[in-house]
Amino acid sequence: MLAISDITNLALDLTSGLSNQDRFDRLLTTVRTLLKCDASALLLYQDQRFVPLAINGLAGEVLGRRFALADHPRLEAIARAGDVVRFPADSSLPDPYDGLIPSLHGELKVHACIGLPLLVEQRLIGAVTIDGFDALQFNQFSDDELRIVTALAAASLNNALQLQALERAGRIAVSNSPTKSANESNEMIGRCEAMVALKRDLTVVATSELSVLVLGETGVGKELVAQQVHQLSNRAGQPLVYLNCAALPDSVAESELFGHVKGAFTGAISHRQGKFELADEGTLFLDEIGELSLELQAKLLRVLQYGDVQRVGEDKAVNVDVRIVAATNRDLKQEVAAGRFRADLYHRLSVFPVLVPPLRERHDDVVLLAGYFLERCSAKLGLEQLRLSAGALTQLQQYQWPGNVRELEHCINRAAVLARAESNKLDVLIESHHLALTVHEVDSGVDNRVIAVPVSTNEGLKDATERYQRQLIEQALQHNNHNWAAVARQLQLDSGNLHRLAKRLGLK
Repeated sequence: MLAISDITNLALDLTSGLSNQDRFDRLLTTVRTLLKCDASALLLYQDQRFVPLAINGLAGEVLGRRFALADHPRLEAIARAGDVVRFPADSSLPDPYDGLIPSLHGELKVHACIGLPLLVEQRLIGAVTIDGFDALQFNQFSDDELRIVTALAAASLNNALQLQALERAGRIAVSNSPTKSANESNEMIGRCEAMVALKRDLTVVATSELSVLVLGETGVGKELVAQQVHQLSNRAGQPLVYLNCAALPDSVAESELFGHVKGAFTGAISHRQGKFELADEGTLFLDEIGELSLELQAKLLRVLQYGDVQRVGEDKAVNVDVRIVAATNRDLKQEVAAGRFRADLYHRLSVFPVLVPPLRERHDDVVLLAGYFLERCSAKLGLEQLRLSAGALTQLQQYQWPGNVRELEHCINRAAVLARAESNKLDVLIESHHLALTVHEVDSGVDNRVIAVPVSTNEGLKDATERYQRQLIEQALQHNNHNWAAVARQLQLDSGNLHRLAKRLGLK
């Protein structure tokens, strides 16, 4: 039975002047003390899925997972119940936390599990889950006592969401739906100090009309930043148009940007709008802006200065209202100094620069991101559970990730497929050998990035050099969407020499 003093302490904890995250963490600590549970989680309900806000007694990767109700029947039961849910110890419903309680050695099959749906005015905003190793662990607590904990937790979570909505909106009035859902595909996962600062900067600049320049290495998630800026802006209801400048052949680049009229050039069989017109009243994301030719930079500058575009082959100009978010993995200041990028365009674009940190500087976020990708893989492969062994998790944390978040995602996807192929169960464990991350890091000399070269003691210098060249070109091709001209510029090679080298290496 819960004592009145325990309930009072819980209420005081939730109303103290703490940050949201501190309040959530203290909530679970108090719940764990009150109910003597072995593991607990506070979950936010968003777009038919539960998003962990805080955990206690669970593996760190749980914070990165996103539990779709369609894939987790136990969580779906909690979401639909509207009241305290006590699962039988022998429930056939798979537990989303199986294998994710570090303090438990061996498989957890029979245990106590309770779900507390958090409701505000009959609207589901989240849930608290509590687990215990003993099947009879929570029998001493009545449903009425658990409802008190539920009501306090719901009030705390709702207050936090209301405050968050106020901060983002920058106004006093709050929407009836403060839990604005985030699309899973453009969610920025990360809790390290650098990512918290980045998210804070994006929240500040999003509601303005300032141009944003996103800086960072290949694979860090610059496109996600652009999506976040657009989603939080006043233009969120209008189109976000994407253009990869590195994949633009010079012959069609102007048409892609500004459009063309029928007959403007060979192959122009009809009128066509450019990206600027398509993004009118919305946002235009110019990825790899540093790859544009100087001629196109001058034309782009004119559009940014005067707000009108002129289709290829047409004299009349069309006025557009477009917000620009640009991104690059190059040091544009050095590009300006070298005469490869216009200084006036650089200053026009970099009104509000933001730097996306590389994954090697986000050590704690590797675990969260791994959990996020594991949950997505599990759903795609139709598995009940997809987990990392302790050795595999250590290897992920020690690796330097030269390809950043994109490399981590590909690594998890590949390892999941390999692990599933070796298992005949729906509960799959990824081991270290599935990751295949035993590598040395070699400076690539391009954009301060590194290439991962597998260790081999059975080849000579010539073979190792060719393998390194092949891998470097393949990475550049992938990065530039197989645009050979852009690859030549990135690798600082003559185009003809690049083609000859590629043929010799068997890449063409």
